[in-house]
Amino acid sequence: MEALAQDLAGRLAGRAITKVHVAQFSALKTYDPPLSAVEGALVDGVRRHGKFLDIEVGGLHLILHLARAGWVRWRDEVPALPPKMSNRSTLAVRIVLSPDPDPDPDSDVTPGLDVTEAGTKKSLACYLVRDPRDVPGIATLGPDPLSEEFTIEALAEILAAEGGKQLKGVLRHQGTVAGIGNAYSDEILHTARMSPFKPAKSLDDAETAKLYDAIRTTLADAVGRSQGLAASELKAEKKSNMAVHGRTGAACPVCGDTVREVSFADSSLQYCPTCQTGGKPLADRRMSRLLK
Repeated sequence: MEALAQDLAGRLAGRAITKVHVAQFSALKTYDPPLSAVEGALVDGVRRHGKFLDIEVGGLHLILHLARAGWVRWRDEVPALPPKMSNRSTLAVRIVLSPDPDPDPDSDVTPGLDVTEAGTKKSLACYLVRDPRDVPGIATLGPDPLSEEFTIEALAEILAAEGGKQLKGVLRHQGTVAGIGNAYSDEILHTARMSPFKPAKSLDDAETAKLYDAIRTTLADAVGRSQGLAASELKAEKKSNMAVHGRTGAACPVCGDTVREVSFADSSLQYCPTCQTGGKPLADRRMSRLLK
């Protein structure tokens, strides 16, 4: 999301939003101010709040939460006709933009952004608000792990407060730590060589420092690798650099053991038994514990 925000910030600089079309009514979560309030207004910037994308425009904030299957796709030219409303389409929202700030005088191409969501579970959300904190999910975000406020002392306080909760859940919970999702929580725990089910309160000072370093380096490296990539390249880059996430059955790049998976009702996690659980596989069932 950080790399996506940076890519869009460059693309939208100097442009105005001319129209916002909602193709899936379920995606729009606010009505005041109306989407027409941003028409003709210049984009002031693009930033990220956790896993929320914030397009600042005309003193307002057009905020997108892409959920698990959503993405933002740049289009050099959008169709002249607005999209039809349909819950069966992958298109959720289309943002029509003004032409290039320094265009070819003979060109009348209208670029835009298509906000899409694959699959049948429609979780993508679009908000237009006066203050980002008017979005409930942003108002309750924990500290951003790439921010200066996220210190090792802050992490220690979080772990102590979370008590017996499992590290995987602590890292994924946006109200505890903002912006770490399912994929990077797997990668962080692999780097830290810790079980996803290790209780938060069980970490000593050395383990807390190890986890802190894993969080910062894993995320910083991911952002660094994505610098300069277009939005269309980001997902492939992310996937190609995963050590364990999404690599069930493959060899761990550190030790060569087979990457294993634990499945839940609506998600799964991946880990390396040798690197993370002392060679013991985790039971592949909800609320699993180490097999003995």
